[in-house]
Amino acid sequence: MGQCGITSSKTVLVFLNLIFWAAAGILCYVGAYVFITYDDYDHFFEDVYTLIPAVVIIGVGTLLFIIGLIGCCATIRESRCGLATFVLILLLVFITEWVVVVLGYIYRAKVEDEVDNSIQKVYNEYNGTYPDAASRAIDYVQRQLRCCGIHNYSDWENTQWFKQTRNNSVPISCCKLGVSNCTGNMSRPMDLYSEGCKVLVVKKLQEIMMYVITAALAFAAIQLLGMLCAFVVLCRRSGDLAYEPLIPGGTYA
Repeated sequence: MGQCGITSSKTVLVFLNLIFWAAAGILCYVGAYVFITYDDYDHFFEDVYTLIPAVVIIGVGTLLFIIGLIGCCATIRESRCGLATFVLILLLVFITEWVVVVLGYIYRAKVEDEVDNSIQKVYNEYNGTYPDAASRAIDYVQRQLRCCGIHNYSDWENTQWFKQTRNNSVPISCCKLGVSNCTGNMSRPMDLYSEGCKVLVVKKLQEIMMYVITAALAFAAIQLLGMLCAFVVLCRRSGDLAYEPLIPGGTYA
């Protein structure tokens, strides 16, 4: 029974280390996705500290790759020192991932306030020219999220751009997908997106932060199982006959 339990723990541990390598790639992808998406919405979100969870998750992903390498080598070679190092680093990463979860929830709660404070300013800076960063950001968001204005398309009437153009039109990016010959004229509201962008921007940013939180929680659970298996192997008694190497030539460092 003892031999079966220890061997099973070591087998699961090797398998988990392979999962850690896959997790490393997934976490780095999630972090990179947050960075890329933030770049598209950065005009609506001025607090750069919101990227801290993404930075940490990329760091954790990189560290997980190293952990997987250490764990595989230590488990296969039956190295006590290697397994102890593996458990210690895994514990630190486990704690870090919980920090990411907490920070993720904190910044997720701040999203709406951040958007409230910046969205009106961004719309007032719109001038309709492509080189202008604010104009590109608004046109991108309105096309991607299929929205128009802050609360609805009528919000454009209060912008400097609308007053200067004097053509009773909103930007072409407000035109519904598939509507031909749409000029953005407010006399044809059926051609325009009716939903405002504020709610959708908040929802999108909160979803992005939720990806980070979910990824951190999922892999924290896997790491907990990895630590438990490593502890089972480490806590064997010296000279226990039930402790058999997974491969011939294993060491007992």
